Amino acid sequence: MIRVLVAEDQSAVRAGLVLILRSAPDIEVAGEAADGEQAVALARELRPDVVLMDVQMPRLDGVSATRQVVAEELADVLVLTTFDLDEYVFGALRAGASGFLLKNTEAKDLIAAVRTVARGEGIVAPAVTRRLIAEFAAKPARASTADPAVLDSLTRREREVLGCLGEGLSNADVAERLDMAEATVKTHVSRLLGKLGLRSRVQAAVLAQELGVQRS
Repeated sequence: MIRVLVAEDQSAVRAGLVLILRSAPDIEVAGEAADGEQAVALARELRPDVVLMDVQMPRLDGVSATRQVVAEELADVLVLTTFDLDEYVFGALRAGASGFLLKNTEAKDLIAAVRTVARGEGIVAPAVTRRLIAEFAAKPARASTADPAVLDSLTRREREVLGCLGEGLSNADVAERLDMAEATVKTHVSRLLGKLGLRSRVQAAVLAQELGVQRS
């Protein structure tokens, strides 16, 4: 059973999210939070598998709350927002969020995203992925603070996989692109995350974009 904490300040929206999640037989809503501070406190108390986090909340915004939840390793975070290209997206991903979805996501896709994040795989809404990557490419002023030397520990194959993650490709897409089994892709992703000290493939995609990692 996947235990989810829903953090959303608008009660009507929160109720709708809870209703959707409870319709899935393998998902349990462990708790509800109306602001960022409450989200962090409940994450510490309940230790859910996934926190479904709104970004614009009172007392403590969702990006700051995500940073705390991830830093304390309380849960994986799936961010929800009505905005697809504001600064919150980058802030949330850099804070360690495992996924990013728009609030207009279909119910079935929301449930699928929760399951994906619970499995340890990151997810960015398909409608956002290319625009997110384009945003990085279009803003050279968004300088990376990452040291390119961190890539030295990666094998050639791991660099290729990292480059594919930077394009927003799924494991299945990477497997097809690099002509390898999907299980092998998962192994490479797991290893490169460990070597780079990252918590999610989404963080890896951001790093790949910042450092200009491309598939050979």
